[in-house]
Amino acid sequence: MQTNFELTIEKLVYGGDALGRVDGRVVLAPFALPGETVSVLPESVRSSLLRAKVDSVLAPSTKRIEPACSYFMRCGGCHYQHASYELQVDSKKDILREVLRRIGKIDWTDEIDTVLGDEWGYRNRTQFRIEGDEIGFREARSHKLCGIEACPISSPRINETLAVLGRMMRDSRWPRFIKSLELFTNETEVQVNVLESDRPVARRFFDWCAEGIPGAAAGSLDYRCGPFLFRVGNKSFFQVNRFLAQSLADVAVGDARGETALDLYAGVGLFSLALASRFTRVTAVESGAGAARDLKHNAALAGLPVEAVQSDATLYLEKVDHAPDFVMADPPRSGLGKTVVRELIRLAPREIAVVACDPATLARDLAELLAAGYKLKKLTVIDLFPQTFHIETVARLEWE
Repeated sequence: MQTNFELTIEKLVYGGDALGRVDGRVVLAPFALPGETVSVLPESVRSSLLRAKVDSVLAPSTKRIEPACSYFMRCGGCHYQHASYELQVDSKKDILREVLRRIGKIDWTDEIDTVLGDEWGYRNRTQFRIEGDEIGFREARSHKLCGIEACPISSPRINETLAVLGRMMRDSRWPRFIKSLELFTNETEVQVNVLESDRPVARRFFDWCAEGIPGAAAGSLDYRCGPFLFRVGNKSFFQVNRFLAQSLADVAVGDARGETALDLYAGVGLFSLALASRFTRVTAVESGAGAARDLKHNAALAGLPVEAVQSDATLYLEKVDHAPDFVMADPPRSGLGKTVVRELIRLAPREIAVVACDPATLARDLAELLAAGYKLKKLTVIDLFPQTFHIETVARLEWE
């Protein structure tokens, strides 16, 4: 029978766990903080790594606070509500440095800038699971549903809509075959997007949503960010932090200016439109058909000369002969990848800005670019996801 043991937490690591050591073995456990002495119960052992859960905090950190959400530690959505926001941000910078060093062999000793917004109510887009009469999120490391009534990191309008959906689910008209859905809002309109269903959802369900949900949007909604208005379709991506999307664009574009700019993984044009006010010619590349249509619409609405191209980033780059002055890239979690990095090295644009949501893939991509002759000029953490382990980074590089 496994028994508890005590250890002192050294640091937080990417993924939400805290790390300690006992008898030369690394121990990972969630919901503990650096400097704390905790009693843990082993859960699984793999090689020299032991996973455990915290049974009690024997000597708490002065940075430990009371979580704001009653579902915290059961719901799998948040990881850091027990930590002061100052500690969350400092830990994310430390984790970024450690991952860059461990995976990319990049020893970044300069300052990492931070851009922060409100810690709560920031999400404009939230996905929910549905089982029976309950709606909520998966429990941590489990397929079990944690039913909720409100989510404090989601925006007020999402929580208002969640309450309406909770009432609708008790109605006999509710389609019991819907397994998950997504709410996206500009705080006036609300998209209700069915993500998973055992069979097609009839149009009458969305008509019913429109009756009960004020501002329910069919197909797309208009989202204002800074000076621009973006049409965002139900198949298109837009940054999920309603307070920091414009700041992200400002940091990523920075003071870049020139003749030509290329925006890879352009989405609906958040960076493309910002670039178009600084460059004579901007080409925006987006693989998704719906997002590419939104991108063209948004550029036309803004009256900006953005050439929108629907294409895979790799296929597009392979056909480019002349280097643009500036490349903006906001790839998915998997990062740029070897092929895109190879093409960027071949073209050797003067400046590159990479927006990354995973420090590991960022470290991999940066290592190749630096080895080819680029210099890392600046790192900025834009904290798009307070209370969670997720780290959004903007890396600025220049050709040496």
